Amino acid sequence: MSHDASHPLPVPDRHDPGAAVRAGLAAPSAPAVPVPVRWGITLPLAGVPLREHQPIVTGLAAAGYTDVWTAEGGGLDAFTPLAVAAAWAPQLRLASAIVPVHTRGPAVIAQTAATLADLTSGGLVLGIGSSVAAHVTDINGIEFTEPFKRTRDVLRFLTRVFDGEVVSGAFDTFAIRGFALRDAPRIRPKVILGALRPRMLRLGFAEGDGVVTNMLFARDVPTVLGAVGPQPAGKELVVKVFVCPVEDPVLARRLTRPFLAWILNQEPYHAFHEWLGNGDLLAASYQRYLAGDAAGAERELPDEVVDGLFVHGTPEECRRRIAEYVQPGVTAIQLYLQAPRLGTFGGPRSRALAGAPGALAGASDALAAPGAAGISVADEALALLHTLRS
Repeated sequence: MSHDASHPLPVPDRHDPGAAVRAGLAAPSAPAVPVPVRWGITLPLAGVPLREHQPIVTGLAAAGYTDVWTAEGGGLDAFTPLAVAAAWAPQLRLASAIVPVHTRGPAVIAQTAATLADLTSGGLVLGIGSSVAAHVTDINGIEFTEPFKRTRDVLRFLTRVFDGEVVSGAFDTFAIRGFALRDAPRIRPKVILGALRPRMLRLGFAEGDGVVTNMLFARDVPTVLGAVGPQPAGKELVVKVFVCPVEDPVLARRLTRPFLAWILNQEPYHAFHEWLGNGDLLAASYQRYLAGDAAGAERELPDEVVDGLFVHGTPEECRRRIAEYVQPGVTAIQLYLQAPRLGTFGGPRSRALAGAPGALAGASDALAAPGAAGISVADEALALLHTLRS
């Protein structure tokens, strides 16, 4: 019986207890011993140039963090910050969430991941995903076609490559002619999917090493877990939590609402919240967005949504809110930190506002920290991260 490269035959591996589960030949079982939750931070921190992150990255382990994560959209790429982090602190686990599957060829993704994996003793988690049309088509000029199939095909390709295979054949969305890594990474990268709804969530657990999800209320985590069912040992469920440690709720909402009004109205996230049962909360904002009224979409986004999806308050209040996401089945927390107080090294506190939205004009007094002028941004960042984690 013949088969193509996009539908490999299931072959159980007695050396890999999870292989039979991935192949659909055995029922998954929960790990006997709970795995400690890993903690990671997304690089670079907003407002701090990447070149000035070395003292932050080297202090992460002492602050209780095990991972450094990146994202890729309209800012920096997903791989370069991980490479410099590996040079500064090779014991940290490197992770991406996510690398878009349309904007690089499959072999380039594999080669770049293998290079990164060779730089670290902490391992690599390669998070890939479909991204959104705004990041694929609007800024890269690449057609955003068949996102689920493309993600599935790249996952299958990477899995086989990292298993040491020479890959040839036709997948549904591309064809490969004889690719293999010349040198296998000393620590095999994990491949996880950026996943929101059941089909992608199940694919990440069935054929990959798990998933990373984001932009959800803490109350929604059980729904995501329910969609994937019991997890076999070694699989990842990473939750990305957005944090703005600003005590003034009016200022915090002013900082975070524009981003939320944009991302929640992108089709994948709109469909995600419809599935989660949050559609009514977002309906008015979505209608304004469809009408081309970005300002109206912001105005119609309820405070309940802003407060629930972008954690804000004092560092202690943020810590308590973040802890609500640490639920059974979650293996890692990825923090995205938007902290206006963290400005450019060596500059006055008001320089933290240099890259902030115009709505922050005149807000420097609210963001200033009395007596903090002599504290470096690295020290302040690490103290904040320690508070959020502890």
